Amino acid sequence: MVHMMSDAARRLVFEAARRADAMGVMRLDEAGGLDARAALRLVTRARDAGVARTPPVSWGNLDVPTDQEITELLRLVIAALEGSPVPKSEWPSLSGVFEADHLARLLGISLSSLRRYLSGSRETPDEVAERLHFLALVMADLAGSYNAIGIRRWFERPRTTLGGRAPSALLTGDWDPEGAGAQKVRHLARSLVALSAT
Repeated sequence: MVHMMSDAARRLVFEAARRADAMGVMRLDEAGGLDARAALRLVTRARDAGVARTPPVSWGNLDVPTDQEITELLRLVIAALEGSPVPKSEWPSLSGVFEADHLARLLGISLSSLRRYLSGSRETPDEVAERLHFLALVMADLAGSYNAIGIRRWFERPRTTLGGRAPSALLTGDWDPEGAGAQKVRHLARSLVALSAT
């Protein structure tokens, strides 16, 4: 294993770990330090969750992966985490932050449906899984600045950049994670990550 990693590689470990934590793939404290071992744990957990199962770089064949190899692999894992809903682990993760009625409202579903999806007695429909995943990614962005209470409040506070509306006001009904309103919410959440990195 490499002993020293660049700041850019360590930042990618943290970025991947934040997403994995919010998605319920791996708790942030399980990553350990921001080093090559943490990166390998993240890759392994992502693969176990069915995400990033076939990246072109396999560390099993590398005695000493270079900083560049680690960086490239982590970028692939982050992209895979971004694009791969994992409702089985995301339901418990988000339910640990949001009250059931609040989460159901944000997802545009009934409380009874939420309970069925959460318990696994009913499969999560794709459109709900995509919204759940979107909320997990927003939560990952917010986690660097807010605790669970702050995250819940963030969704309900009016924001100047959203025209005086709260983020939750842009996530109503059958909202689309790729839609303009949702993308404004994600952009606002991601701006906090940019601020904390400077």
